[in-house]
Amino acid sequence: MTGNTEEITAYPLANTAETMRDVMEKIGGTEHITVPNDFDFTKAHLVAKPSHREIQDLTPLHCTAAEYLKPARRKGTARLDDLQSIIEWANRFKGETSALFAKPDMTAPTLTCIADYHAAGAVDQDSAKGDATARHCHHRAIYGFPMSDEWKAWMKVSCGNDGKPLLLEKDDLGEFIEAQAKDIMDPTPAVLELKKSEKNENWENRLIQTAQQIEGRYGQLTQLLAMSKQFQVFETSDLKVSTNRDTGESEIQFLNEHKTADGKPLNIPNLIIIAIPVFVGGAPYRMPVRFRYRKMGGSVRFILSVYNPEKAFEAAFKEAVEQATEATALPMFMGTPEV
Repeated sequence: MTGNTEEITAYPLANTAETMRDVMEKIGGTEHITVPNDFDFTKAHLVAKPSHREIQDLTPLHCTAAEYLKPARRKGTARLDDLQSIIEWANRFKGETSALFAKPDMTAPTLTCIADYHAAGAVDQDSAKGDATARHCHHRAIYGFPMSDEWKAWMKVSCGNDGKPLLLEKDDLGEFIEAQAKDIMDPTPAVLELKKSEKNENWENRLIQTAQQIEGRYGQLTQLLAMSKQFQVFETSDLKVSTNRDTGESEIQFLNEHKTADGKPLNIPNLIIIAIPVFVGGAPYRMPVRFRYRKMGGSVRFILSVYNPEKAFEAAFKEAVEQATEATALPMFMGTPEV
């Protein structure tokens, strides 16, 4: 009995209300919580709450308070309007892990800079603190290359909305040629004669080679304008009968030939030269455009299709990418970064 009496006298015998007050004050007391001087945001800060001694994590509250005046890290996406701007953005925010990504899509080419990209090296999956090379990749800038109005106009007439060239009536051809006359350049004498020479400019020999490959002949702006105003095609049909002397079999063919009004064979140029920029503010690129016509009943439709525009696009895109790589000294990847 003596031992038990000593154990229950931990609290002195007194007024019941006074005893309950002391016990509740000890259990449900409040404590002013301050942020430790050496607080680490990567570790949890836990406190006990009076209600059934509930445990609450104060880390999110500390983070919110700490970011009230400034963020703990950078994040967001800047969308820039010219190449020089993304170069300056990259130089302003770049670090040891920053990188560039170029997407050579002819319909929507882009250049992306990620300031906080992952560091180089293998993934560390064994570390309790996580991969030391991993980054959030939340701070980035994107430059969408704006296609020039000239490029859009020629690609529209060349590819239409379904990838096929538009069939232009005579009046439509005339209006288009007059509107885009500034883009059309007359061929030089060497290009007109289709004679390659070491004395020619590189672009002249390139255009000559293209014409020779597709059996083309270059025309001038004045010829196009004249044809858009006055152009008639007369079709004649001749009957051709050929007989095989060995077997006696005969073959009958109708040969259709397009002629001018005075009966002469129709001979028109099937190539023109345009010099247009691919991107807004970019250098002009010389490209051949195939000029064709198609007789449809009693009317004629004209077709203008840029020959191999991918080469001009690739050259312009490569030039811009090399400029950005050289100006920022950042690694360049062709494609789209991780989301």
